[in-house]
Amino acid sequence: MNDTVRTLGRLALGTTALGAATLAYAAGFERTHWTLRQATLPVLAEGARPLRVLHLSDLHMLPGQKSKQRWVAALDELNPDLVINTGDNLAHKQAVPAVVRALGPLLNRPGAFVFGSNDYFAPKPKNPARYLFPSNKRIHGIPLPWRDLRAAFLERGWHDLTHTRTLFTVDGRTIAAAGVDDPHLKRDRYDDIAGKPDRQATLRLGVTHSPEPRVLDRFAEDGYDLVMAGHTHGGQLRIPGYGAIVTNCQLDRSRARGASRWGAHTWLHVSAGLGTSPYAPVRFACPPEASLLTLVPRTTSADPAAEASRGARFNPGAGVR
Repeated sequence: MNDTVRTLGRLALGTTALGAATLAYAAGFERTHWTLRQATLPVLAEGARPLRVLHLSDLHMLPGQKSKQRWVAALDELNPDLVINTGDNLAHKQAVPAVVRALGPLLNRPGAFVFGSNDYFAPKPKNPARYLFPSNKRIHGIPLPWRDLRAAFLERGWHDLTHTRTLFTVDGRTIAAAGVDDPHLKRDRYDDIAGKPDRQATLRLGVTHSPEPRVLDRFAEDGYDLVMAGHTHGGQLRIPGYGAIVTNCQLDRSRARGASRWGAHTWLHVSAGLGTSPYAPVRFACPPEASLLTLVPRTTSADPAAEASRGARFNPGAGVR
């Protein structure tokens, strides 16, 4: 009996130690292991030149997160043609200047955005079990200064795609873009933007914060080439060999991050994002990321699923390794 007790005790201690080490890694290392993910997506009109799009999402910025701010600002070295921001920039009522500093030079490039729930409301502590057993009940924190952030983006020439359809030109190429407000908060009104986008555009782009299937279906029905979203954090906690545990929306786990097909024509790209709630500051097997998408004509042979699985550290001044 004593041997059995000692064995069980050693197992319990080992399990506790492993759990503590995993938590220390997830909270102390991986959540600041900034990563650049790359993908090549065949979505452009025939004969179009490649278009480099930087996808940023879910910064969940706190004023003191200097490392994140420096790394995001340095992404300008990638020389993207277009920057798309899919929301949840803020995590604190005083974080607008930090977000603007982080995006700094990128705001001088063509860009477009929609907002997410954590642009409108500050995060609050939540029972983690709520992510495993979703509910329609929403717990909001204090209102955040999203209007100030919007004004800063607009002042620098970025397009607010919230319930808006627009045409703009990037390096001589026409982009037909449209977006909705955050479906996670049920603020989406797709009927406001419904209809076929310009068939002559080089790219027909849909943008949403949360990749809810009801919204993705509408974009696909209208013939959009690419829909970009965030919100899922890639699952935030992933099990090697299994993937994301949850997506925090109705999207299936297999699409929690990266590129996938949505119907016969449309591609979906979901960013795993660069931040976490300050009340759940952990990531496991899912480092914080930005994505550099190289868009090419549909006639180009490409394997986006394989390409999108490649993440690498981005060292400012040294490119991607």
